[in-house]
Amino acid sequence: MEKYVGEVVGTFVLVFSGCGAAVLAGDRIGYEGVALAFGLALLAMVYTIGHTSGCHINPAVTLGLLLTGKMDRKLAPGYWAAQIGGAILAAAVLLVVAKGSAAGYDPALQAWRQTATASTRPDITV
Repeated sequence: MEKYVGEVVGTFVLVFSGCGAAVLAGDRIGYEGVALAFGLALLAMVYTIGHTSGCHINPAVTLGLLLTGKMDRKLAPGYWAAQIGGAILAAAVLLVVAKGSAAGYDPALQAWRQTATASTRPDITV
């Protein structure tokens, strides 16, 4: 059970930190800043949960280890469930945070902005 909790936490931290950097500050920190956020989150999780779960925190990594025979087949479904659950939880928390940011986040408004930029009406600005 400790392995699965570690994977939930690790995946949560990776998605929340990396995607959060991209969503909330990507325009200010650029690609390098987003890459650094992902890299530092992964580094922190390797040291935090690496000794308990192996710090896969990515279903593709789990699949690779499974296919190469470096992981017990019985553990893989639990790892995948934990990783997907952690990612969904992080995305949900990030959505709540983004909605409360100064810029806000409204999917309808985002769609309107995309449509408005293609508009031929000069009185509409985005």
